Amino acid sequence: MEYYNYIKALHLIFVITWFAGLFYIPRLFIYQIEAYQKDEPEQSILTNQLKLMTKRLWFIITWPSAILASFFAFTLLIMIPDWLQQPWMHVKLGFVVLLYAYHFKCHLIFKELQKDVVKWNSNKMRIWNEGSTLILFSVIFLVIVRDAINWIYGVVGIFVLAIILMLGIKLYKRIRAKNPDA
Repeated sequence: MEYYNYIKALHLIFVITWFAGLFYIPRLFIYQIEAYQKDEPEQSILTNQLKLMTKRLWFIITWPSAILASFFAFTLLIMIPDWLQQPWMHVKLGFVVLLYAYHFKCHLIFKELQKDVVKWNSNKMRIWNEGSTLILFSVIFLVIVRDAINWIYGVVGIFVLAIILMLGIKLYKRIRAKNPDA
């Protein structure tokens, strides 16, 4: 227990950097998808630069952060195995599995775009971009509130957040339709 706070701090640092990567990578995907709609030579210049940026973000920040966040999480669970008996931890681990599914899907999209295969449009990618936000809100509230959480309010809150995010995306789409440089 002597090192508990250090391990917890390292876990939180790498969770933050992991989420930073997961927040930014779909944004780069959006720019890359939109770059494919440009004329040459702008298309090639933009897509090559965006491929390099996504590759560096993905392999230098996001993947190492995911691995290190998980390593320190497992270390904490080994230090305090009683957490595995608590219902909030079961739910949290479910969200972590969901987060890894999101991460792996982003990896597949990354690989496709690196090969110039575009299966998504920018609007669908903007919606996809909000997935990590919903997971982050869920996990943070769950960990902070733990057993005191009222599941009905929690579920309703996540759906309200999702609706607000979707409305924000639609509003942004309208703004961009009027002003493409917005």
